[in-house]
Amino acid sequence: MQLTDFVHTIGTEWKYLYRGSVGKLSLSGKFSCPNRDGTIGRGGCTFCSVGSFSEVSALSVPEQIRVQSDSGFSYYYAYFQSYTSTYAEISYLRKLYDEALLFDGVVGLCVGTRPDCCSDECLDLLCSYRELGKDVIVELGLQTAVDSTLKAINRGHDFRSYADAAKRIRGRGLKLCTHLILGLPGETLEDNIFSLEAVLDAGTDGLKLHPLHIVRGSVMAAQYRAGEIKPLTCEEYTHRAGEVIARTPSGIIFHRVSATARAPFLIAPDYCAKKFPVIDSVTQYLSRYGVQGSAVGDPFIPELYFAEN
Repeated sequence: MQLTDFVHTIGTEWKYLYRGSVGKLSLSGKFSCPNRDGTIGRGGCTFCSVGSFSEVSALSVPEQIRVQSDSGFSYYYAYFQSYTSTYAEISYLRKLYDEALLFDGVVGLCVGTRPDCCSDECLDLLCSYRELGKDVIVELGLQTAVDSTLKAINRGHDFRSYADAAKRIRGRGLKLCTHLILGLPGETLEDNIFSLEAVLDAGTDGLKLHPLHIVRGSVMAAQYRAGEIKPLTCEEYTHRAGEVIARTPSGIIFHRVSATARAPFLIAPDYCAKKFPVIDSVTQYLSRYGVQGSAVGDPFIPELYFAEN
């Protein structure tokens, strides 16, 4: 029994699309964030700590790719994840993206960014790669559609900003993956379902689910030590993730159903130190209560979905 029996995953999608193994190359573009440098705010989101990101590499993008590309995959996606990977001058973005996509075996580009850092000029640049035959995925960190929570975690934008960015991204034919955190302070399962439905209404192609975890150096670390916030237990996260997945139509691709934090930055919860126990827990939940889409009358059945598509 595997997660892919119950969930439409990006790994299965890529295996079907490319008929081979596909991996991600995690690349550092030495980006910053407008919510840290004073453009829109300082200190960043309350859950965020600079140290918890992968260290900024001193290597060039081609050198980073060479180090990682011997891992045995047939194809790769160049993945600019850390910080805000569209937050730079277009000439700089073009240089980095060009360097990544010119490497043999790189079939696509993933860029992680914020809703307020998706200028039309940037999206036009991304479209130019799609027109060259490369797959392009824009990952938007939304975290929640509840505006009061967005304000409380110092996100620096509201849901309307996300909806506008989503419309412009998908309107250009680019693929969109949306990040949601389950277990933000004060939010309930009903809030999580509200966020899912708002995202689906705005339009998305994929989702990443994350349990809230507390990392050293974040504002939430101090709140946690003061007893002001309490992360979900593994069982609570499993329940919420399972219910969100069951309400997600079968055509939406899950890029992730959990997340981990690196030592020594993780403070809590302990289960976020390991990837597979949480995935196994979510898999077991779905096996008992219903596959992706089952709660909305659109169950994901791998054999039928990929046969029809």
